[in-house]
Amino acid sequence: MVKVATTKLDRTRVARTALDLLNETGLEGLTLRAIAQRLDVKAPALYWHFKDKQALLDEMATEMMRRMAEDFLSAPDSDWCVTLTTAMRDLRAHLLRYRDGAKVFSGTRYTDLSYAAPLELHLRTLGEAGFTPAAAIRAWFTAYSYTIGYVIEEQSTGPTGPTGPTGPDAAHGEGGYELAARAERLAAYPLAAAAGEEMFRSHDRGFDEGLAAVVAGIGVTLVNSGG
Repeated sequence: MVKVATTKLDRTRVARTALDLLNETGLEGLTLRAIAQRLDVKAPALYWHFKDKQALLDEMATEMMRRMAEDFLSAPDSDWCVTLTTAMRDLRAHLLRYRDGAKVFSGTRYTDLSYAAPLELHLRTLGEAGFTPAAAIRAWFTAYSYTIGYVIEEQSTGPTGPTGPTGPDAAHGEGGYELAARAERLAAYPLAAAAGEEMFRSHDRGFDEGLAAVVAGIGVTLVNSGG
């Protein structure tokens, strides 16, 4: 009798399968049972590797970081503003590859040190540009938090469909929020009504303009700040 070779079930394989399934189900629909069905195993087999869904999310976020670490390790520009801006654009692009990607990534704990080398590189770059260690950390985390928050909102208000908010129109805000109906409800509040076009359309431009404001603010308040 010929034995059929099978791929060993490990944490990385489960996380990769979960990321694939995420684009179909979204975060709310992602369950250990659904992942087990995709892997053609019984659900209890997953509990050998993950005690609960949060542990799985930690591994999924770590796998996302492994995939984006190469981009973050690219040679920094001589201008810290360019380096920080490019890193945040890369982070957003990676998060948008997954439905609810920013929600999965936010608040999780990495299960390995794949994040350490990119973080070390960027903190060193900021230090060489005149930031104190404390100011460099604050600068990085401020830009990072803006990016995570922006993408959470972008994906939450973007269009739905076969691939969810990370579909082909997601980054440009086509579909999704019913702005005409929103404006009608806010007819007595013209400024609030008009705000919808800025908040829920042209996400690429909106992200870049907001990021530029964040980076400019970092330059004013944190460079040579003494901590």
